[in-house]
Amino acid sequence: MVIRVPKLEADVGMEVYASGGRGIDGRIRSFPEDFIVEEILIDGSKASVQLKEEITPPSGHGRYLICLLVKKRWDTLLAVREIANSIGMDSERIGVAGIKDTEALTAQHISIGGVSPERVLKVNLKDLIIKPLGFSDEKISSSLLFGNHFTIMVRSIKYGSSTVQRRIEKIKSELTDLGGIPNFFGPQRFGTIRPITHHIGRYIVKGNFENAALVFLSQPSPYEHPEARMARKHLMETRDFKMALKLFPRKLMYERLMLIHLSKYPRDFLGAFHRLPPNLCKLLVQAYQSFLFNRFLSERIKRGLPLAEAQTGDYTMNIDKNEPLTESFNKKISKGKTILAIPLIGFKQPSSGGVQGEIEREILEKEGMKPEDFRIQRIPEASAPGGLRTALAQVLDLEIEKKEETSPNGLSVKFSFRLHKGSYATVLLREFMKPKNLIKAGF
Repeated sequence: MVIRVPKLEADVGMEVYASGGRGIDGRIRSFPEDFIVEEILIDGSKASVQLKEEITPPSGHGRYLICLLVKKRWDTLLAVREIANSIGMDSERIGVAGIKDTEALTAQHISIGGVSPERVLKVNLKDLIIKPLGFSDEKISSSLLFGNHFTIMVRSIKYGSSTVQRRIEKIKSELTDLGGIPNFFGPQRFGTIRPITHHIGRYIVKGNFENAALVFLSQPSPYEHPEARMARKHLMETRDFKMALKLFPRKLMYERLMLIHLSKYPRDFLGAFHRLPPNLCKLLVQAYQSFLFNRFLSERIKRGLPLAEAQTGDYTMNIDKNEPLTESFNKKISKGKTILAIPLIGFKQPSSGGVQGEIEREILEKEGMKPEDFRIQRIPEASAPGGLRTALAQVLDLEIEKKEETSPNGLSVKFSFRLHKGSYATVLLREFMKPKNLIKAGF
């Protein structure tokens, strides 16, 4: 039996499942504490959501103050911006290793250049805690990130205990035999409530900033708040940026930044994008790269090509000798410690060769794209050189525990596991849950 994926997943290139077993359904993120993300650095340092000690200023010296950041229901970029505003500095002086989930309770390391612990301790933002840890001459960046530890509760499972156990065991066995999970970019990479970031990125890459801005601002979603949806529809119908600035909710900070500019210069769509944080523009282009990667990977799976071994023309990546490997994962890689990789197409990254290359070129031709298009002359900071990404992601220390709920809402199942950086917890969960409706399932 072929299980169909939800439309929202198919629209972002996630067109298949790796496992054939039926899912347990259920819901994640019923509460922020149901989705806990704790960052792990390559030196083994783990950021914990549990603050066990009193927050006291550290002593010592260094170019950067290293802090623990614990946040609940905060977008990472917005959190950095608000922290910078509270301290009175440019947000570029704050370094992070990775972007964490918004609808979650998360802990991560950040570095802040040229600031005292005392100033940081004065930051007072709701649902956000900063704890100074010490000083370093090295800033926090993605190069220091190993991965994340996830603790996720799936609630409101309607099936009986024995059915849930049987389905979990079947899916777990299938994924173990595969050696991991397909390394898709998860739905939140594109915006689950309003999955449009890859569409905006596509227009930016093609140099069509008017369409990019109008999609960003005015394309509504049936899943977002009615106030936001109505404001977008009004803008779509009228192109009245001044009125839109009055109608758009204040929580839509990025949209309002663009609208402030467009209300003064209604044809300067490129200038509107320059009002956004540079990292956000780059994330939009990278979202389009992620969509293409998902399409490449989905098509490979649909054509029955292996994920655990390379064929003629495929790219491979070396496995870092310091990264732990599960036994099943280790069996799937070659003796040379390499693993199959698929391109993130960019101006420095061409397509694969062989059959995989044919898949990629067919998709790029339908999209009207070439690798060199990702060099964006008018927003250079958004240019994307590309690279390689493993086709499989290994799942470390997976533990699954059933829990009986006292309410009539059914069973709960707690998942605990680690993933390397860049891999998505929801990609593992979708295999076990097989949700029919991503929004209702909390994705």
